[in-house]
Amino acid sequence: MPFQVIMPKLSDAMVEGRVLQWLKKEGDRVQGGDVLASIETDKAEIELEAFGSGVLRRVLADEGQMVPVGQLIAVIAEPDEDITGLVSAAPAAPAAGAPAAPKVEAKAAAPAAHAAIPPAAPPEAGWVPASPIARRMAREAGIDLAQIKGSGPGERILERDVEAYLATQAQRLAGAEVPVGEREFEDKELSTIRKTIAARMVQSKAPIPHFTVTVEVDMGAALELRKSLNAIEANVEKLSVNDIIIKATALALQRHPAVNARYSNGQVRLFKRVHMGVAVAIEDGLIVPVIRDCDRKSLGEIAREARGLIDRARARKLRPEEYSGGTFAISNLGMFDVVEFTAVIDPAHGAILAVGAIEEKPVVMNGQVVVRQRMRLTGAFDHRIIDGAMGAKFLQELKKILENAVQLLL
Repeated sequence: MPFQVIMPKLSDAMVEGRVLQWLKKEGDRVQGGDVLASIETDKAEIELEAFGSGVLRRVLADEGQMVPVGQLIAVIAEPDEDITGLVSAAPAAPAAGAPAAPKVEAKAAAPAAHAAIPPAAPPEAGWVPASPIARRMAREAGIDLAQIKGSGPGERILERDVEAYLATQAQRLAGAEVPVGEREFEDKELSTIRKTIAARMVQSKAPIPHFTVTVEVDMGAALELRKSLNAIEANVEKLSVNDIIIKATALALQRHPAVNARYSNGQVRLFKRVHMGVAVAIEDGLIVPVIRDCDRKSLGEIAREARGLIDRARARKLRPEEYSGGTFAISNLGMFDVVEFTAVIDPAHGAILAVGAIEEKPVVMNGQVVVRQRMRLTGAFDHRIIDGAMGAKFLQELKKILENAVQLLL
C-alpha cells in the first residue's frame, strides 16, 4: 500500500515549511518511524518520520524548497506498486492559512495511461545546500552560508566547512586585512521563524487594543526565599528569579481567572488551567515554550521543566506540543539590564507580562530611607476582554505574592 508523505502542520501559525535535508534518497527502503528528512518550521527544525514501510519511490520537494502545509513531498511504496495515479491525483497545495490536510494512507490508484509525475519546483533563489548542524553553526556565528564553499555531495556545506571558514576569517582578522570594494550594506533573507514573527506581530498589534499597567515590586522576600531554597541541596536544579515569577504569576492567574483568557470570535474564552508561555530569545527570533499547569507545580518542578524547555528551544529541538497551547505568557528582559518595557500580546492569549531588571533603589519605609531590591512588572492586556481595573487587580495580587513569597511554598 503506497503512503503519501506531506508537509505537516506543526503549529497553529504554520502555513509552510522548508525541506532542509533529505536523509533518505529515492530507492532507499524505509520502515515506519525512520527519519526521512529535516524540516524547518516557523518554530524549530524537526525530523520528519515515515508513517509506513516500503521504498522511497519519489521525492517531490527539493532541499531548500518552501512547501505549503498539506502538500505532497514524497511517496513511499513497494517496487511493484503503481504510484503514477496516486501522485497525479494528489490535491493542489492549500492556500495560505488553510487547514492542513491530514496525513493519510492512500491505496494505489489504477495505472493511468498518460499520467506523469510533475517535477519538483526548484529551491528558492539564494538557497544554499547545507547540513542542519552547519546551518546552525553559521547562524550562531552570523555567517552568510553563500560565502562558504561546500565539500559535501552537490557542494553541500558541512560542519567542517564552517569550521574551516571560521579559522580562515580569524587568521585574516589577526592580520588586519581589509576587504577591497566591500559593500556598505548586506541584504539577508528573513528566516522562516523571523517571517512568522513579523506576520504574528502585525496580526497582534493591529487588531488587539493593548493597554498597559506597571507596578514596582519589592523583591527582597523573593530573593531571600530563592537563596534559602538553593542552599538546601547542591545537586538539585537551582531556582532562577524567573522560576519564582512564573510560579507567582500562575497563582495570581488562579485567583484572577478573568485574566487567564483570550478573545475568540466575539466571546471570551476562560481557561481553567494555567499553561505558562516563557519567551526565549534564539539567534534569529523568539520562541515561547509552554510550562503546563504551573499553578499546580512546585517551584522545583517548574525550575527543572523550564531549564529543559529553554535548552531545547535554543537548540531548535522543541516538539510541537512544547510550544503550543499556552494561556498566558511572560517575557523577561531583566538579564539585559532593561528596567521596564511593554511586550506584545500573542493573539492566542489575552495578556502578557513584561519583567524588568532588579535594581537597588532608595525607598522610604516606615519614614526611613533604605536601599531595597526593586523590580518593575508591566502587564499588557487585551482591552476587548480585560478592563483597566481587572488588569490592575491582577498585578496588585502578583505584587502581594512576590512580596510575601512564602505563599509560593503552600
